[in-house]
Amino acid sequence: MEVFKVLEEKAKIVEHELEPYLPLKEPKELYALMRDYPMRGGKRLRPAFCLLSCEAFGGDPKRALKAATALEVFQNWALIHDDIEDDSEMRRGKPCLHRIYGVPLAINAGDALHVKMWEVLFDNRGLLGPELTFRILDEFKRLCMETVEGQAIEINWVTNNKYDLHEEDYYQMAGKKTSWYTIITPFRVGAVIAGADELLVDGLIDFGWKLGIAFQIQDDLLNLIGEEKKYGKEIGGDIAEGKRTLMLINLLNICNKVEKGNTMKILNKSRSAKSSKEIKFVIDLMKKYGTLEYGKRKAKEFASESKNILSSQIEPHFKSRSAAKTIFELVDFVINREF
Repeated sequence: MEVFKVLEEKAKIVEHELEPYLPLKEPKELYALMRDYPMRGGKRLRPAFCLLSCEAFGGDPKRALKAATALEVFQNWALIHDDIEDDSEMRRGKPCLHRIYGVPLAINAGDALHVKMWEVLFDNRGLLGPELTFRILDEFKRLCMETVEGQAIEINWVTNNKYDLHEEDYYQMAGKKTSWYTIITPFRVGAVIAGADELLVDGLIDFGWKLGIAFQIQDDLLNLIGEEKKYGKEIGGDIAEGKRTLMLINLLNICNKVEKGNTMKILNKSRSAKSSKEIKFVIDLMKKYGTLEYGKRKAKEFASESKNILSSQIEPHFKSRSAAKTIFELVDFVINREF
């Protein structure tokens, strides 16, 4: 598939740029851990979006390389912290960093990667000049705040056993937690570096918000019904962690009282106290009420809306046809991916 080839090409470029920022030196208790998640691979989807956005809007993607690399660094420090907050077990097919080295060292490595992100961005000064460099820094500042706000909302739901939720609550959380760092910021940063009009840059928010929600619903679905080998994380992990996915919210709003009570009783347990049988019970209940199919439909709806915005409002301003074509293919990949 052509889209995989493009992702591989962009990934190699970003990995080459990233390597000098992650030297393997003493103390290895820090630097070896900083390299761990980035060197596990991954699709490098976010930096690819940034580079392609810059190219599509008529810019030189080389000028967006530092920013694209910083997006990859952001992804990895955020994942380290996210895995700790969720007490996750697997990441990219291997045990999570805190499962291998313990929580304190994992947090420290995540903090160090956070610092590296800003270092990469400040290194843009020679390439982009101070004014544009600070403009990009401002984009990353908003990216960080939007993401941690979304994370705070989700953590609060779990820790306080909150169940009186509706679809719009989920969309707001997912839009903040996922849309900004997966779609909106990569596209905006690429467009800004290319010199796109500010009104057009602002117009990327609606497109990215919808596509990011589609991405998160699809990710939640894969956690329920995907193949663990391809997915790289434990199947049913979201239920073990008590996450309020769209499918779970829908289920709790339509199942009968007894089933709702039993499901809530399972979700209220700690991760270690939940059995595989209990996790299967919740997934089977989702199948019974069609909430998995419902999730698929909603993901496709959001993806379709985002593509319509892309076609009607954004594509007419693209200057590179080849980059535009790849972006459309990647949008399809986001919603149809199996991992």
